[in-house]
Amino acid sequence: MATFLYRVGRFSFRRRGAVVGVWLLLLVALIGAVVSIGAASSASITIPGTESQRALTALSKEFPQASGASGTVVVRAPKGQSVTAATGQQVIAGVVSKAKEVPGVVGVVGPAQSKAISRDGRFALVTVQFSKQADALTDRQRTAYDDLGKDQPSGWTVAAGGEPTQAPPEVGSTEGIGVLVALVVLVITFGSLVAAGMTMLNALVGVGIGYAAITLLGHVFDFTSVTPVLALMLGLAVGIDYSLFITSRYRHNLSAGLDREEAVGRAVGTAGSAVLFAGLTVVIALAGLSVVGIPFLTSMGLAAAGTVAVAVLVALTMLPAVLAFAGDKVRSKRERRAEHIEDKPGFGFRWGRFTTRFRVPVLVGGVIVLAVLALPVTHMRLALPDDGTAPSGTSKRVAYDLISEGFGPGFNGRLIAVVHGDDATAVQQGVARVTQVATGEDDVAAATASGISQDNRTALVSVVPKSGPSDQATFDLVRDLRSDLAGTATSTGTTVSVTGATAIGVDVSDKLKNALPVYLLVVVGLSFLLLMLVFRSLLVPLKATLGFLLTVGAAFGVTVAVFQDGHLASLVGLDTSGPLVSFLPILLIGILFGLAMDYEVFLVSRMREDFVHGDPVPDVAQQAIVSGIGHGARVVVAAALIMISVFAGFVLVDDPTIKSMGFALAFGVLVDAFVVRLSLVPAFLSFLGNAAWWLPRWLDKALPDVDVEGESLRQLDEPGEPDREPQPV
Repeated sequence: MATFLYRVGRFSFRRRGAVVGVWLLLLVALIGAVVSIGAASSASITIPGTESQRALTALSKEFPQASGASGTVVVRAPKGQSVTAATGQQVIAGVVSKAKEVPGVVGVVGPAQSKAISRDGRFALVTVQFSKQADALTDRQRTAYDDLGKDQPSGWTVAAGGEPTQAPPEVGSTEGIGVLVALVVLVITFGSLVAAGMTMLNALVGVGIGYAAITLLGHVFDFTSVTPVLALMLGLAVGIDYSLFITSRYRHNLSAGLDREEAVGRAVGTAGSAVLFAGLTVVIALAGLSVVGIPFLTSMGLAAAGTVAVAVLVALTMLPAVLAFAGDKVRSKRERRAEHIEDKPGFGFRWGRFTTRFRVPVLVGGVIVLAVLALPVTHMRLALPDDGTAPSGTSKRVAYDLISEGFGPGFNGRLIAVVHGDDATAVQQGVARVTQVATGEDDVAAATASGISQDNRTALVSVVPKSGPSDQATFDLVRDLRSDLAGTATSTGTTVSVTGATAIGVDVSDKLKNALPVYLLVVVGLSFLLLMLVFRSLLVPLKATLGFLLTVGAAFGVTVAVFQDGHLASLVGLDTSGPLVSFLPILLIGILFGLAMDYEVFLVSRMREDFVHGDPVPDVAQQAIVSGIGHGARVVVAAALIMISVFAGFVLVDDPTIKSMGFALAFGVLVDAFVVRLSLVPAFLSFLGNAAWWLPRWLDKALPDVDVEGESLRQLDEPGEPDREPQPV
């Protein structure tokens, strides 16, 4: 592998113009296609095989007039006044009239028809029905809907909420802050603006190609609104990091006296091998989401995996070409003035000696700290996002709060029981029985029949919980209803399915919980084999996996403490705490596992390299650990700070789902890089000594030699190797 990548690096160096031209041409072509075709609408979340999804499918078939997005406009009168008075009737009539003029609206139902007026007379609801689903609505339609609350009489409050307000998260200038911080870190690390700018440019080209490709593929495949944001987030982070590692090794080779083409070839052959296998672990972890069996997670994982794969290819091919164009300016002025710069033991070497010398307190202290951070995981709750966690002041958040105030929190998460039978009589009996059972539940405020299909074979029963859509009591109600209604279906000859936002959240959580063991087995198993192949060891991959468990536990614990429990929530711009989004745990497990293995490969591959090629002394294993940390700490710290900066930039997004993802990833990388990989890993390996690299002889012979440590490249130093001769630049 090292020899192949060595030749790839030298080829790209020699054919710099053609290589850079091909990548830039591809980027321009994809961007041009996006501009001409446009972006596809995001897809809604579907969970095949679940009760809620069967109910939604029946609704779209039997009630096509209600298959589009449904919104609720709340009207609140000033204290002492009523919506039924003359002024209130005028306000409601104005809202109804304006709502009918919103593009795409096919029906508007006022409170006089639906009887949706609060007991105190101050609140009224206007239902607005669109022809298309929320993900297919245009910005113009959403803006017109949000504007229904404007220009109202003094003291009157009108707010539009519901599905039409579910706009895709905007990616803008806030994420650029993270990129700027990453650029500053690169400048400090390299001491060269050219090297920093070149590394950043290389990463931006890769993520640009990946992001544009996903945008175009959105016309063919169903992507949720989170998919391109996740791909952008990961593509930026790994793209910068992978370029950083190769550029750092290239500069090291130049300082060692190699000519530029040879330095590029050896950088791609060694650091590039680590990049390739690190990228493979991320791709495996993300592509492994397909085993969950939920389409939106599959597409999300594959899209992000594709973006990471592009970042790897760009780092291995375009970066050597860009380094050729950069010339000697890739090094700092001090390095250019010196003929040869010796590696001086810096903080990394001192830290490596510290962790190996005081391995017991480092291990014990690190594990205790991470265990304490993970404690909040014990009460983690999961749900799909609702308007109750939207930023304060937004129309949907105001509408949510007004509905809770006037009608009770359960009106924000009404459940729908879909009753289907072979004839009208059976359906009528089923509806009566469902209404009776639902009314008898402790957490139900009201249960009423709310519609029947034209063939009288499918009917709806609206169930209003007393608790909010994200409350545990509502989750329990969904499960109790489904259990108690099972007998109803049998006795009346009907089928009864319960759906709604909370019911979908329950189904997603249950399906993810059942799929998690299989997912972990596939991803961890494949990655374990890959790491065993790279490091020629059984204990190193096992240690890497155990370290990841500490990382993910601490990341989840702190995320629960901030986003669910509300501790220090204001520091991340969170207005309201609540359950974590249902798919966040399994998604973060996949991403963090891949990223954790990145740093594992980068650090331990250097240790393995020094162990294999080190002096044959009794403590060669200990020396390799110190050397690996010493040479790799500066680059790993810079890479971690860059990745943290990129992820932290997404914490500034208003969307709570993106905000929580960015926070969890940033904190996870912080813990994994600084606590696990730079502290616990060297301390643990120092316990093992030479045994860390033990592999049964029969297994060593069976495994192919991928040569990540560059053993084959050392043979190029021997006389008679024609490809070793320097080439003119």
